[in-house]
Amino acid sequence: MKDELFLRGHRIPMTKEVVRALALGRLELEKASRFIDVGAGTGSVSIEAALRYPTLDILAIERKEEALLLLTENVRHFGCHSIRIQSGVAPIPLDNTADAIFIGGTGGNLTEIIDWALVHLNSGGRLVMTFILLENFTQALSHLKSCQVTELEGREIQVGELTALGQGHYFKPNNSTYLLSCQKDSEQEELRQERHWQEEQDNV
Repeated sequence: MKDELFLRGHRIPMTKEVVRALALGRLELEKASRFIDVGAGTGSVSIEAALRYPTLDILAIERKEEALLLLTENVRHFGCHSIRIQSGVAPIPLDNTADAIFIGGTGGNLTEIIDWALVHLNSGGRLVMTFILLENFTQALSHLKSCQVTELEGREIQVGELTALGQGHYFKPNNSTYLLSCQKDSEQEELRQERHWQEEQDNV
């Protein structure tokens, strides 16, 4: 989907087209039944996911009032009624788990949100995060290396847009975006559950 299709607001972040396409691919939503979008902003990731996978249950979490209004407008504009919008600051209490989680904004609680996301991911679920600041990327990468995840991958995404200049053209570069993706380790999770069950049995 082209970025121009979305309603935009002043200083409300949006995951751009190229980054969004790569993030959605890494989320593997074709295998998912429930998806959580944290720091949804304009809602571009949730909306494109909903249009690609109409039966997908989607929860979009956003903390800023202005962004929530724009998110609601975009959901209505595209008719994506499968998207549920929740106002709040992650980590936020949830009753259900998900098969995929995208984190596009953290509000400064990076490691806590990663831990929260892994708790709320089903075994084998996918976690994808994007960053503008290199420091946030390296912090997330370091933390995920200590977590029970597999297929940990990072990408620097640098895109240039064809732009007119005098009689010719050049590619005007956008700021780099950093992407992290991983999968919750199903084998380790099963072992953890087995140990937990055994401990409960030993205490009976």
